[in-house]
Amino acid sequence: MMTKPGSKAPAFTLDSEEGALSLKDFAGKKLVLYFYPKDDTSGCTREAIDFTGLLPEFAKADTEVIGVSKDTVAKHGKFRAKHDLGVKLGSDPDATAIEAYGVWVEKTLYGRKYMGIERATFLIGRDGKIAEVWHKVKVPGHAEAVLKAAQALG
Repeated sequence: MMTKPGSKAPAFTLDSEEGALSLKDFAGKKLVLYFYPKDDTSGCTREAIDFTGLLPEFAKADTEVIGVSKDTVAKHGKFRAKHDLGVKLGSDPDATAIEAYGVWVEKTLYGRKYMGIERATFLIGRDGKIAEVWHKVKVPGHAEAVLKAAQALG
């Protein structure tokens, strides 16, 4: 599946504390779908806090935000409570959406290769097409860059 700007966003259904979250639920709205490796790690926590802090601005831009990892709904709940997160978190334990968006990749840590989630963000337009993609995201300033893109998308 091609997940580049202009392509149709792959359909997904994720479990969450709010119930099932599906791409079709956001038809006519803009959606930020950000993929991250693991709840409660330093980079992932910072990213979730940054997106949470900007939720009012995303709302003004008629844009929803969902973070996605393989963590369980229960683990997401603890993560949200511990850090007072307002962002929706989708659980994708089978990596169905993760693979559909092409972010299940080979990674290397201390010379050891393993498969894991690439930190990546997709901005989906009201038309259900991918408007912008960020791969290999560096967390500082990222949520702000995504917000600017969502505001510019109109």
